[in-house]
Amino acid sequence: MTVSYTLKVANSRFGGFSKLLFRWKGSIYKLLYKEFIVFVVLYAVLSLVYRRLLTEEQKRLYTKVAQYCNRSTDLIPMSFVLGFYVTLIVNRWWAQYTSIPLPDQLMCVISSNVHGKDERGRILRRTLIRYANLSAVLILRSVSTRVLKRFPTMDHVVEAGFMTQDERKKFESLHSDFNKYWIPCVWFTNLAAQARRDGRIRDDVALRLLMDELNLYRAKCSKLFHYDWISIPLVYTQVVTIAVYSFFAFCLIGRQFLEPLEPGQEGDLDMYVPLSTLLQFFFYAGWLKVAEQIINPFGEDDDDFETNKLIDRNLQVSLLSVDDMYQNLPPAVKDKYWNESAAQPPYTMATAAETLKPSFLGSTFDMRMCEDAEQSQLAEASPSVPRIQTPLLSRFFTAASPAISIKNFSRGSRAHPHLRRPRTDGGFPSPYSNRSEDPESVARIEEEETEDEESRASEPTTPGSQPGGTRPLENSEIARKELPLIRVKAPSSESIGADKLEVWEP
Repeated sequence: MTVSYTLKVANSRFGGFSKLLFRWKGSIYKLLYKEFIVFVVLYAVLSLVYRRLLTEEQKRLYTKVAQYCNRSTDLIPMSFVLGFYVTLIVNRWWAQYTSIPLPDQLMCVISSNVHGKDERGRILRRTLIRYANLSAVLILRSVSTRVLKRFPTMDHVVEAGFMTQDERKKFESLHSDFNKYWIPCVWFTNLAAQARRDGRIRDDVALRLLMDELNLYRAKCSKLFHYDWISIPLVYTQVVTIAVYSFFAFCLIGRQFLEPLEPGQEGDLDMYVPLSTLLQFFFYAGWLKVAEQIINPFGEDDDDFETNKLIDRNLQVSLLSVDDMYQNLPPAVKDKYWNESAAQPPYTMATAAETLKPSFLGSTFDMRMCEDAEQSQLAEASPSVPRIQTPLLSRFFTAASPAISIKNFSRGSRAHPHLRRPRTDGGFPSPYSNRSEDPESVARIEEEETEDEESRASEPTTPGSQPGGTRPLENSEIARKELPLIRVKAPSSESIGADKLEVWEP
């Protein structure tokens, strides 16, 4: 029977978990006490032999062997090997529990979609859910020792009411070398199709929903079968077991009390009872025992799954759902809060204090805002306010090559004439005043500018517009006076890290 202590740990209090240490059923003491007694007896025998029976020369040799064994225990990665193994076992254990087929969803679909209050409709519903329960019994019989002891032969399954004699003959007449737990599921599908033809299932959508739920149910049966078939690799279990037992074999010798090799040398404290070693055995060997117990939860250990109780519950609940509860509804009436906009169920005196707690509306609802009224006013964006270049963007511009920077500025001058200002010699100023310009780059840029001007001159003009689509000169002059010229510095040794912008005054 599963050991449940959930109620004992419902509230965290002082000494709450300590009370669980004195329980015997399902405890680590019950699992480990035999191995623990064997370890203590072997340790005591070796200690007596060393103290009473060995000569001085033999004690010297034993001391060297014990020191070697003690050093060897550090070479076995016990925490890593055991921790990963137990984690894998626990995940597999919970996955096997969630794979146990439960008929709850399937019985609701059968009860709502297989119609007929007559005897034929009742037989159809009960037979469909019985086939589902029969499939679960057959698969649990294959993986659980408890269920197999309850139903050792097919005669016991027939006697329990999960199968009729005719169904047993059909079942045994179908020869297969593999497990035949899936046969009742096939019977289910054929019977559901017949019910659809007879009009007991009114449309194909309901039939599809019924088949989908059956497939989910059958998939759990299949997964349970494969969990039983495919175990944790045997080599991994062997490695963990050998690691644990070899570790404590070294501890039996290496953790003994040793007399000093040289006269006058200070020895270790003589602990007749090696408390730390016994605790280490209790932890590591207990960890291994936990894995041994839950690696197959379909056995008869204290914490294994109660599969027989699950079979009883599933059969009883499913038959009630599809038979007695079919269209057996209580009258639909107005609820207690019919005329209330905000329903508030009553509290008992034991829970009345919970009404004083405010409802949680979000973590920012309790945040205090600044009391300054100016900080709460809306800020309007103004087009006349120039945008400030961020340091990151200035680094991006300074990281570009001089030729690319001049080329980009020259192309941008068509839309923004204030970015470039003509020099007195008819050219354009270089953005790098302290750096010599590359003649080839400048010549290539001037050629591109000449081609751009020629292409603008060749474009047809429209009334009210300037050639090339440019703005009138007076607009360009006004924009040049109103907006400053931004100049980007080259990444020289003097300007690296400055991240500042220079403004050319017109």
